[in-house]
Amino acid sequence: MRWQQLFADLEARFEAEQEAAERADLPSRVRLEQGAVRLVDRLRGAVGTTVGLLCRGAGQVSGELTEVGPDWLLLTDDRGRECLVASGAVVAVAGLGRRTAVVEDDGPVRSRLDLRRALRGLARDRAAVQLVLDDGTALTGTIDRVGADHVELAEHAADLHRRAEAVQGVRAVVIDAVAVVRTLLPGMD
Repeated sequence: MRWQQLFADLEARFEAEQEAAERADLPSRVRLEQGAVRLVDRLRGAVGTTVGLLCRGAGQVSGELTEVGPDWLLLTDDRGRECLVASGAVVAVAGLGRRTAVVEDDGPVRSRLDLRRALRGLARDRAAVQLVLDDGTALTGTIDRVGADHVELAEHAADLHRRAEAVQGVRAVVIDAVAVVRTLLPGMD
């Protein structure tokens, strides 16, 4: 009888010490897990909410976060314009809330949908855009071509369609210098 009581007492003490050690270790594990979270995972958790991005060169860009790519974010602003933001231009984000997306592998297809491919989509649409560069320069026109490391922008007034007589010139812009690309709405920009 005494042996059983001794073993039960030892087992109870062991379990109490183990629980105390786990409780003491929990904050360290939480900090370790939080330290592994990337900004892109926080942003993916905010899809569908309104966020404010502080961007190098473009300043404040706000709107509903609709999509997160491997090196870009897509927002729709309060005027209905889509804003394609280069992730590398983002220096701060407001409005993230508490949600974080589950860390997952992008996969071979999604990882290839980079900023260059998104710009190619805009070129295909022949949409008038405003390119805001990382130095704050704003250019308007239509993206004609997207190369390996640059875009060619046919510059024209925002309220005109891309026609030969409207084009003031064609400018090659290094993709790494692009901070934000806004679609322009006819008659509203």
